[in-house]
Amino acid sequence: MTRRLKNIPLRLFRDYLKHKGLNHIRSKGGHEVWSCKDLPRPVILQSHIDPIPEFIVRNNLRTLGVKVKDFYDFVENH
Repeated sequence: MTRRLKNIPLRLFRDYLKHKGLNHIRSKGGHEVWSCKDLPRPVILQSHIDPIPEFIVRNNLRTLGVKVKDFYDFVENH
């Protein structure tokens, strides 16, 4: 069965970012900035769009340097 990264609630992705050790740095203009010291650049979320579009989830997972499977494992155990 093929899994898709669509209809990911904003709350669930925030929980995943906390699970990965990221901290919410600031919110401004409908965007949230999450970061930790190991990342080359921060993760940006649009807080006014729920559920999160698939391309934003994929880009943020790429920024984190994790595989989609790692995210699926978190979702199944959450």
